[in-house]
Amino acid sequence: MALETIEVPIAGKITQIKVSVGSRVSEGDVICILESMKMENPILSPVSGTVKEIRVSPDQVVKAGGVLAVIEY
Repeated sequence: MALETIEVPIAGKITQIKVSVGSRVSEGDVICILESMKMENPILSPVSGTVKEIRVSPDQVVKAGGVLAVIEY
């Protein structure tokens, strides 16, 4: 199976994580919420599959290009 790495699109703070390791997700499902410049930005799954890793936690400050999660599809 292939792995899809979801990267942080813009710097900000993770406010919510909507999935857990082992969760089945569909393309377009919300993985987490990223707050940046006082706006909440949903980070969506680009593929359907199973969440293998979550590399962030709530209230964590993240930089653009960092890894949020890994999905096996």
